[in-house]
Amino acid sequence: MKLTFLGAARTVTGSCYLLEINGKKLLVDCGMFQGPKAIKALNERPFAFAPNSIDAMLLTHAHIDHSGLIPKLVREGYKGPIHCTRSTQQLCTILLPDSAHIQESDAEIANRKGLRAGRPEVQPLFTVDDAYTSLSNFYVHEFDTSFEVLPGVEAKFLVAGHILGSAIIELNLTEDGKKTKLVFTGDIGQPNYPILEDPEEISGADFIVTESTYGNRVHEGGDKEQELADIVNRTVERGGNVIIPAFAVGRTQVLLYYFQKLQQAGKIPDVPIYIDSPMATKVTGITLASKGEYDEETRALTEFQGDRLFAMKNVRFTPTVQESMTINSTDGPKIILSASGMCDAGRILHHLKHNLWRPECTVVIAGYQAEGTLGRQLVDGVKKVRIMGETIKVEAEIVTMQGFSAHADKNQLMDWYKKMDRKPKAFFVTHGEFDAAFTLAHDLQVQLGTATYVPNYGDDVIISGAEYRVEEARELAVSPEVEEMHDVMDHLAREFLSFRARADQTTVRDTARAATITKKLQKLRKYMNDLLNS
Repeated sequence: MKLTFLGAARTVTGSCYLLEINGKKLLVDCGMFQGPKAIKALNERPFAFAPNSIDAMLLTHAHIDHSGLIPKLVREGYKGPIHCTRSTQQLCTILLPDSAHIQESDAEIANRKGLRAGRPEVQPLFTVDDAYTSLSNFYVHEFDTSFEVLPGVEAKFLVAGHILGSAIIELNLTEDGKKTKLVFTGDIGQPNYPILEDPEEISGADFIVTESTYGNRVHEGGDKEQELADIVNRTVERGGNVIIPAFAVGRTQVLLYYFQKLQQAGKIPDVPIYIDSPMATKVTGITLASKGEYDEETRALTEFQGDRLFAMKNVRFTPTVQESMTINSTDGPKIILSASGMCDAGRILHHLKHNLWRPECTVVIAGYQAEGTLGRQLVDGVKKVRIMGETIKVEAEIVTMQGFSAHADKNQLMDWYKKMDRKPKAFFVTHGEFDAAFTLAHDLQVQLGTATYVPNYGDDVIISGAEYRVEEARELAVSPEVEEMHDVMDHLAREFLSFRARADQTTVRDTARAATITKKLQKLRKYMNDLLNS
C-alpha cells in the first residue's frame, strides 16, 4: 500500500492524505490551505489525483483546513461517500456553504476590479451550490464503532476532544495477507478542556500520522479563569472594550463557558457580551444539542441549570449586519467575541478597526495564529496594521492566552503517546509549522525510541505490514525560492536539534553556537514569511 502526503506537510493547513490499497484509493481529509498568499495559492492547483478515481473518503473533523476543499472535490467528479461523525456532518452544513459564499464573494470583488483593468474573469474555487451538493455525500458513524470503508479497510472513529465531532481515525488494513494498523490523529484536544470529553487513549499502531501544531510549545500554566477575569476587570475600569477574535467552532463556546463561571462566582461584572458571528450562533445551537459529547462536569452543570448549558442574561447574539454595526456605537464597556479567530476576515476586522487605536481597550488573542495573518502580526507586537485599506495604530493592550487553544501542546501530546501499550514503527509528523514539526519529531524519537519522519508535500510511504520505506517527492510544492528557504531552514533546524540531543554534554562553545543558530532561524522565518506574503 502507498500513503501520499498532499497537505499539512511542514505547514499547518491543507490536511489531505491519499492511501492506495488493494487497487482502491482512500482519501483522509480534503482541507483548504490557509494563511499567506503563497500557501493559499495551493488551493487553485489541480488535485494531485483524479477526483473521480477516489473510491471513499474519511473526514477527521469539520474545520476548514481539514474539510474546506470537499466542495471542489465533488465539483470535479468525486461521487463516493464521505465518512464522518454526526457532529462533523452537522458542522459542515454550516462551514462549507459559508466558505463557498466567501469564494463567490472574493471572485466577484476580483472581477469588479480586474475586468476594468483588462484581466481575465476569475472563477470561484467552488460555489454555494457545490457546497450543498457535497453534503449529500456525507455518511454518519458513531464513535467507537467499526465499519468497513473498502475491501481490506476497517475504520473506527475515536474521540479527539478538539472540537465537536472531532475524531482520531483508527484503520485496520489488510493487503496481500499482511495486516497493518494505521492511525491518523487529526487534531488532538487538550485534556481537561471545557465541555468536551478528553482525547481517547489509543493502544498503539504500526504507524501514526500525528499533528504537531504545538509541537514546539507548552501552553501557559497558571489560572486561566483568573487571568481572564483580571483582563476583563482592568479593561472595564479603563472604560474600554474587550475584543476577542474567536473561532466560531469551539473557541466561542469555551469562552462563554468561562465567562459564565466567572459571572456566577462574582469575579467579573455583568457587562454585555456580544457574540458577533452568525456562524458562531449556529454552532452554539449545535453545541447545546450535542449533550452526548459533553464531559462529566458539563453534563452536571447542564442538569443544574435546568437542561441549559448557558444561562446568562447579558449574552447578545447579533446575526444581522445591522445589529453588528451598532455594537461599537453603544455606550459603556463590553466584551465582543467575533470571527475570524486569526483576524484574517469577517466582522472581527471592523471591531479591530474601531478599537485597536484606543489604549483603554484590550484585544485578547486566545489561540494559535498562523503565519501571515493579522492575528500573528498582533502577537508579534507590530505597532501599525492595515485593515480594510486603512492604517491603524496599535494602542490597545494586546494579551496572548495560548492556554485556550483547542490543540494539545508538546508535553500533552508526549504524555498521550507514552500511554500506548505498543510503540509504532514510525511517526509521520504533519500539521505543524516547520520548527514545530521537527521539534516534536525529535522528542518522539528521543523519548519513545521510535523512528520519525517529517514529510514534504507529495512524499510517499510504501507500507507492507509493519515495514515501510519513504520515497521523496520530485515536484516542488511551492516556488523554487520558497523551497530553497525550506532547505536552508531544514539544515539549520537539524543542526540546532542535534545540540538539544546532547544537552547534557553541552560546552560553552556549543551553547553559543546553538544560540547563533536560533537567531538565524528566527531571521530566516521572518524572511520566509515576508516572501510568502509578497
